[in-house]
Amino acid sequence: MVKVVGIAGSLRADSYSQMALKVAAQRVQALGAEVEILDLRQMELPFCDGRDEYPDFPDVKRLQDAFQKADGLILATPEYHGSVSGVLKNALDLMSFDQLSGKVAGLISVLGGQSNSNALNDLRIIMRWVHGWVIPEQVAIGQAWQAFGSDGKLLDDKLSQRFDQFAQSLVDNTRKLRGVN
Repeated sequence: MVKVVGIAGSLRADSYSQMALKVAAQRVQALGAEVEILDLRQMELPFCDGRDEYPDFPDVKRLQDAFQKADGLILATPEYHGSVSGVLKNALDLMSFDQLSGKVAGLISVLGGQSNSNALNDLRIIMRWVHGWVIPEQVAIGQAWQAFGSDGKLLDDKLSQRFDQFAQSLVDNTRKLRGVN
């Protein structure tokens, strides 16, 4: 069975990145994959300082172990100042090639303004650097405050279809590239 871990790089209580991650996770689960969401808002992670181990922070090991066991990843980020959030970048920096190399990743960005691909492009570079595989389908949600209903569900049918394509690609490519059913 395909095992996917998802994280969102937003610490806001009503985070659109978290909402987008939840939508993606539900779509991936509907295709038969096992999905674990790690909520960075509930984890105590230090700033990465380049060490291999952080014994005073058990959540670092928890994060590393979950990514180590995963076949695929869902990485969702708000776009801050034209790039990936510091929260997501720090979480990725706390891991090494051991946890990220060979993983298949799906990328999602959330913006308050018009949709663009800056954060997604930066995430692609990060994942390529650690020898991960990024699926071609990606989701960029512009004007996120208009994208979700009060129940967290998507309001736009075309955006919903993008999430379906994203999920299908993540599951299919993870099966192919990782050799799992």
